[in-house]
Amino acid sequence: MRTGLEGKTALVTGASRGIGRATALALAAEGANVVLSSRRQDALDAVAAEIRAASPGVGVLAKAAHVGDAEQAAACVDAAVAEFGSLDVLVNNAGTSPHYGPLVEIDAAAAAKTVQVNQFAIVQWTQLAWDRSMRERGGAIVNIASVGGMVTEHGIGYYNATKAAVIHLTRQFAMELGPKVRVNGIAPGLVKTALARALWEENEDALGKALPLGRLGEPEDIANAVVFLAGDAAAWTTGQTIVVDGGSLVRPAIA
Repeated sequence: MRTGLEGKTALVTGASRGIGRATALALAAEGANVVLSSRRQDALDAVAAEIRAASPGVGVLAKAAHVGDAEQAAACVDAAVAEFGSLDVLVNNAGTSPHYGPLVEIDAAAAAKTVQVNQFAIVQWTQLAWDRSMRERGGAIVNIASVGGMVTEHGIGYYNATKAAVIHLTRQFAMELGPKVRVNGIAPGLVKTALARALWEENEDALGKALPLGRLGEPEDIANAVVFLAGDAAAWTTGQTIVVDGGSLVRPAIA
């Protein structure tokens, strides 16, 4: 499969670990310059070193930014364009889930943080990518949603509500930004990341065996889907959210 990503520039938010780290490594393996963003510069520098070792010759820029801070987001996108001349791919991956419990018990601060990081940050970073580069040059945007945005679930109801919003934002931006920019999403199932650790660590084997494909997801499973949607193979695909969940949504309601 020809991705056409060689020489292009991709920015990944939440790139210091998990799905973001795996995505940055996968895009670099296709020859893309990568811009890494998350809150911690030291963690980004470690991922940058991994990329340089695995994919020598690609450009790498590590730029710390809080995904929900407008000034830091603008500085990161501006740095990407200044360093590489364009921003061709934006992966809105950063996410948070500060509240675990019934929806009726969430407080305003936790709700506001969840919306800021999971939902409005996608609007903010997309605006910046469009304004700084994609309005003129075109590009591709991939938003990381969740299968939780399609179902009800105990404990993470507000997180899931923001991920449902991501699915709709993906469709809305695809309508508004085409034909210059393709906008698609990925809805992962349960992936073995630090953010989701409390959901899988103590029961990994049983959770995996309950899925049609027999295992939980790895960050690389999602990264591979990002590469497809960002690249030329998906040139006639926009406004879609692809479910990558090991089959969790096709299990029978009653076993």
